Amino acid sequence: MHKILVLSSILSNAETGRNSRAKIAGTIALLYLSPVLALTHPHPALAQTKFVTAGQIKPILTATKGNWIALREYEGQDLLYFTHLLSWRCGLTAIAYSIDDGDTFNDWPLGICDEDLPNPNVLADDQKIYTAFPLGSVQTVTVRITYDDETTDENRYERKTVMIP
Repeated sequence: MHKILVLSSILSNAETGRNSRAKIAGTIALLYLSPVLALTHPHPALAQTKFVTAGQIKPILTATKGNWIALREYEGQDLLYFTHLLSWRCGLTAIAYSIDDGDTFNDWPLGICDEDLPNPNVLADDQKIYTAFPLGSVQTVTVRITYDDETTDENRYERKTVMIP
C-alpha cells in the first residue's frame, strides 16, 4: 500500500530570489511513498471531476447553503440572483422559489448542461441569472432544489441575510 503526502513547494531564497514564497504560492506536489519509503518523482494533481451528479454537488451546495441566492437593489428594483445554484446545475433537476412565504413555488430555468465541455457547469451567454421585483418588496425567499437523485433540499432567507451591494 502506498501513502500519499501532500507538500507545498517552498524553494530557498538562493534558488528563486528574495520573494520566492510569493512567486510559488499555491504550488502543490504529491509525493508517493512506498512501504519501504522509497521516494518517487512528484506528480501534478489534476482536477478530474466535472461535478455533474447529485453525489458530487450535494456536499458543495450543503456547505454553501447561505449563498444559494443573492438580492440586490438596483435601478429602483429588487434583483433576485440564482447564479450560485446555476453554477452547480448539472447535478440538479429543478430550482424553485417562493417570495414572502407564499404557497406557490416558481420554477427557475436551469439551462443546459453539456457534459462534453471541459466545464459543463459554465453558464451560457443567454442564461437568465436573475429576476426583478419592485424595490423593497422581497422580504423573504424560500428556495427548493431537487437533485438528480430525486432528493430535495430547501432553505428560507431573510432579506438582510442575502443583500449584496
